[in-house]
Amino acid sequence: MTATLPEPGGMLDEMDGGDVAAVARHVAAGERPAIVRGIGAHWPAVAAARIGDEAVGAYIAERDTGRALTVLVAPPEAAGRYFYADDMRGVNFYSETMPMRALIERLLTLRGAMAPPGLYAGSTPTPDSVAGFAADNRLPFDIGVDPRIWVGNASRIAPHYDMAANIAVVVSGRRRFTLFPPDQIANLYVGPVERTIAGQPTSMVDPDYPDYDRYPRYREAERHRLIADLAPGDALYMPPMWWHHVRSEGALNILVNYWFGQRTDRFPFAALMLAMHSIRELPAGERAAWRNWFDHYVFGDGAEGVADHLPPHARGVLGTPSPQRDRVIVDYVIGMCRSGGAPN
Repeated sequence: MTATLPEPGGMLDEMDGGDVAAVARHVAAGERPAIVRGIGAHWPAVAAARIGDEAVGAYIAERDTGRALTVLVAPPEAAGRYFYADDMRGVNFYSETMPMRALIERLLTLRGAMAPPGLYAGSTPTPDSVAGFAADNRLPFDIGVDPRIWVGNASRIAPHYDMAANIAVVVSGRRRFTLFPPDQIANLYVGPVERTIAGQPTSMVDPDYPDYDRYPRYREAERHRLIADLAPGDALYMPPMWWHHVRSEGALNILVNYWFGQRTDRFPFAALMLAMHSIRELPAGERAAWRNWFDHYVFGDGAEGVADHLPPHARGVLGTPSPQRDRVIVDYVIGMCRSGGAPN
């Protein structure tokens, strides 16, 4: 059964994948998501998908490295939605391990079943699982990372975000991405932040079948919703922190994505958790005072120049970014956490 959705809140930018310079400029700007039609149309894997499931399945299986993959298995009653269990004490799926070839064989065997279980292997670096895929199926510009491959049958993945920029290319089947801008977090009813389904916190709302009585603010999020329907060879570019619900269709759905641009020496979510611990329960007046500090040193328009009145040698952690400065900040935070307060 396919959900009937209200009209989206706006239109996504749509680009021709053949205009490589324009696509590269849009990605470099990093401001808005965009559909990129046909950027993978020339890929051998996409050509195999046009022939049929068996052809693309054989293309992937022949390149199997033999490495065991973690495959999520959802019972038929989950209808492809990988999510928390009803009591929120666990999840509604379990995991098995198998190589890529075995996964492809099981997916092809399940075609035509009235209510098949869900099978889903995601986020596997292609060099580890599908030998030669990255070399034979390239983006027309280099972003410096290998693609990751996602293989399964029909699935619905709850709204979540990535901290890296993302280019996601459909190889086989069809995918619908439902996007929400970062400022809609309050209207998406985020689930547990430290006990997540697969890494990032997710929205508790099912965008295909929203429960407006339970999640009334979601109506406002829907006003800002953007939808991308992708066929084989099409791609979606998403800047960091954009929420996205992903619905995959087809007995053999394959996508590859490229996460890029995320610095591994920054820990924004850890900073948020520490702020929740240290600030959230303070009296209102103190919280307001700390908001001023955060605005001044982190979020304010002039945050980069807050130490301009000091001589360079006296700026300390407020000075020019460098590995040495970063080490001082991290050591300072670790010292505070260990001692229970700011070092003397």
